[in-house]
Amino acid sequence: MANRVTLQDIADALGISRNTVSKAINNTGILADSTREKVLKKAMEMGYKQFSYVTVANANKPALSLASSKGRSEIALFTTRFLANSHFCSTVLDKFQRELSQLGYSLTMHRILTDELDKLVLPGSFIKERTAGIVCVEVFDAKYSKMLCDLDIPVLFIDSPVMGLEESLEADCLYMDNTTNIYLFCNEMFRRGKKRIGFIGECMHCTSFYERYMAYRNVMYLLNLPCPEEYCIIKNKEGLRNPSYADYREYLAECIKKLEQLPDVFICANDFVALDVMKVLKELGYSVPEDVYLCGFDDSPESKIITPSLTTIHIHSQIMGFSAVHLLMSRINEPSLNYRTIHTETSLIYRESTEN
Repeated sequence: MANRVTLQDIADALGISRNTVSKAINNTGILADSTREKVLKKAMEMGYKQFSYVTVANANKPALSLASSKGRSEIALFTTRFLANSHFCSTVLDKFQRELSQLGYSLTMHRILTDELDKLVLPGSFIKERTAGIVCVEVFDAKYSKMLCDLDIPVLFIDSPVMGLEESLEADCLYMDNTTNIYLFCNEMFRRGKKRIGFIGECMHCTSFYERYMAYRNVMYLLNLPCPEEYCIIKNKEGLRNPSYADYREYLAECIKKLEQLPDVFICANDFVALDVMKVLKELGYSVPEDVYLCGFDDSPESKIITPSLTTIHIHSQIMGFSAVHLLMSRINEPSLNYRTIHTETSLIYRESTEN
């Protein structure tokens, strides 16, 4: 069996530092585009982890070339919201689109409006006859998602609705690892003597939020720690279909005011929830990290510049982009494959909100 390719192997082959290779592959730090592309190309050629499926080593040709299949050369991106640069998927889709273009595909973007969700109607801009595959981002309506799966077009969900007790979607699904680093974080908090830990975030909003909430509950069980319901702020303001950010902050304030005592730590479903929590706590006279620790998820740009900077869990957008291409292209190539669910690696980053 061949030895596993390491970052150092790639660095040695290119005559550069291991740190530079790590930055390129994990999409962290500042690098010239030419350096990043050179590193990624060499990683593919050498078969580093999951990169080997994108190009044929030493052939400089796409391993998955499907644009000529049935004359369909478009991949349709469906979303229910505008994806700002802060959204983790914006960098994932950047890599996804680059790889698609090398395979001869163009990416078309279609925003699903509220009435289209309600009526289970496709966006007017979508042309089925041109579409080889669909990728869904921020599409968390279960009925609409099932409708897309019935179009006889390969579908990939980057995150997905919580299906609960319903049958799973007939599609491939791509997530980040929502479990490992929440386990590690809670174990570290326990080691520091922080035993009262809570969770904030709408757990039924999407599968990733649900997995993060369940990871929190599971690790509390493993640590033999209590999981008080009042420390689990997992809903939103009632009676509103689409609560605004102001509505959510008002809901958070109401829940936190009811607490007899703050927990030692709040884990938040993502960085933007954590930023809302931080704002509400400040308005209520509390301070982070003096009164309570906060941990987010996503490692958004805002998490680095907020004061205090936010402890969070970093999503590696490069490997998510590569994995998205692999899942969708292989599904187009072989529609009869069993449906797959993939979780890509994440990394825990400690910052000032936990006194690091």
